[in-house]
Amino acid sequence: MSKLNIGIILGSTRQGRLSPQVGEWIKKIADGRGDANYEIVDIADYKLPLLGEVDATEQATAWNEKLSTLDGFVFIVQEYNHSITGALKNALDYAREAWNNKAAGIVSYGSVGGARAAEHLRGILGELSVADVRVHPALSLFTDFENGSVFKPADLHLTNVNGMLDQVLAWSGALKTLR
Repeated sequence: MSKLNIGIILGSTRQGRLSPQVGEWIKKIADGRGDANYEIVDIADYKLPLLGEVDATEQATAWNEKLSTLDGFVFIVQEYNHSITGALKNALDYAREAWNNKAAGIVSYGSVGGARAAEHLRGILGELSVADVRVHPALSLFTDFENGSVFKPADLHLTNVNGMLDQVLAWSGALKTLR
């Protein structure tokens, strides 16, 4: 069986965002496992306007084509006002079938580890027929980011990251049989 393709979705588009640092850390750990093909998928690269405001056929097509090549996802989610970013919600809304019958892990960060954003994302993923996995690395802005801007994760997170990746791969492989 060929290796699964897992997209590491960066969930923010703002200047100065921290998600690229977290995404690169996850990718380094994941690539070291050698059990799947992992790639960072930055929603900022797709320049998706707010859904319904303008014709975005070109951007939406490119976004859906990228998602269709992936068997599963790891979402890098930062908490904004107790939820996910507007940019991530917008990107989720631009696709439907491309999300269906796939699995996702969530890596979140914020003042309380981004837990509230992760819980909101779980509800949205359920509506999109994405099976989110239980293990959830939650990173603290106070202890895992030096001066709130330089990502320096505690070693204790490695167990959860690998556990999450194990679950994402197991579920992604199982759900691939439905597609």
